[in-house]
Amino acid sequence: MAKLTKTEARRRRHRRVRRKVHGVAEFPRLCVFRSSKHIYAQIIDDDQGITLAAASTLSAELKDAGYGGNVEASKRVGALIASKAVEAGVRQVVFDRGGYAYHGRVKALAETARKNGLEF
Repeated sequence: MAKLTKTEARRRRHRRVRRKVHGVAEFPRLCVFRSSKHIYAQIIDDDQGITLAAASTLSAELKDAGYGGNVEASKRVGALIASKAVEAGVRQVVFDRGGYAYHGRVKALAETARKNGLEF
């Protein structure tokens, strides 16, 4: 069996987790994607197939904040996604880390979202 690349291993973990993690109207899914330069977060209702709120380091509110591939940028995105979720009437979510380790930028986004009003 050939060894998986880092990206293939992450995608495999994400597919495995997504079999169990499913966002519904009462508890939508907070999905995180990170690239080397940016981080993205979406709150998704999987039953209806709609995105309730989205934020990233490319969002208009954060675009001038500087480099988007570090922990500080993740904290800004976490605060923004939490405020947009509360605005949309969402308080509780299911966290989908996207196959990434709960460490660094992913952890910073999640903890900041919790501090700003989201529960998961």
